[in-house]
Amino acid sequence: MFERSKAILLIAIAGIFAVSRFSSHIGPYYYDIILSIGINIILAVSLNLVNGYTGQFSLGHAGFMSVGAYAAASFTTYAAGPFLRVLAPLGPFASVTIFFGLALSIGGLAAGIAGLLVGIPSLRLKGDYLAIVTLGFGEIIKVVIENVDALGGARGFSVASGYTNLFWVYAMAAVTIYIVLNLVNSTYGHGFLTVRDDEIAAEAVGINTTKFKVLAFTLAAFFAGIAGGLYAHFKQYINPEGFNFLKSVDIVTMVILGGMGSTTGVVIAAILLTILPEWLRWLSERPYLPHWLGALLENRMIPYSLLLILLMLTRPQGLFGGAGPKPKKA
Repeated sequence: MFERSKAILLIAIAGIFAVSRFSSHIGPYYYDIILSIGINIILAVSLNLVNGYTGQFSLGHAGFMSVGAYAAASFTTYAAGPFLRVLAPLGPFASVTIFFGLALSIGGLAAGIAGLLVGIPSLRLKGDYLAIVTLGFGEIIKVVIENVDALGGARGFSVASGYTNLFWVYAMAAVTIYIVLNLVNSTYGHGFLTVRDDEIAAEAVGINTTKFKVLAFTLAAFFAGIAGGLYAHFKQYINPEGFNFLKSVDIVTMVILGGMGSTTGVVIAAILLTILPEWLRWLSERPYLPHWLGALLENRMIPYSLLLILLMLTRPQGLFGGAGPKPKKA
């Protein structure tokens, strides 16, 4: 199974590379949406490991994204000269690829360490208490960044180079999906599902539930940091307000709407919830609509919220709820 999934991953990355060669023919507006979809897929799939597969409830994913964004952006901004000079003999393409890959790794590791530091003391908590702790962490990170002048403070941070492209975003999305799916479907990974289904029973049979929760939290934070690094080098400007509580809620909404514990559903929800606001914007500008309806759609968050409420009322388990893997019986 793992050999087949590895082959699928390699084929997917090769396909992404081939498609990315034609990205210059995509208009800036559509290119922005396409990259935003890929980044949101990484964020939603990684959070699903915590909220869906392990049964915890985190509201601090935007905080981990911000750690990765600022760590990667600081590295490429302040260390570009020395590193690119050392890598120059490899040629421009190879040197930039290695340099940006290193920057994303630093962003992911910084976020992963932050996830570990938060996870160890807080993941003995459950439910609402854990959500409050992770929410508090996200706000602390935002305040700290706002008061560090080297990171731009409240005025924001301008990123020197826009290294992010279609290949990097979707290759990282493919790797995230590959790792999460293979982890939860492995013999070891069934521990996450056991913790989700019955934590007391899991502890009774000798499963270290805290270890699995901390591991899920750290790995999810790592991929959120990768997404943050991609976001920073895509927008080329980051601000603490871009990683606030509402951003975390957006990511949680994708997980809940897709169906907690379903990677397929979460990916589809990430695509839909990225496109939906833009589609509502387009719809509000149609001349054939009544004035009152155009005015309603112009404020996109009202119909956006109503659609989400309708979906949750008609399908509370999410689009693909209950479709995820189940722990194997002994």
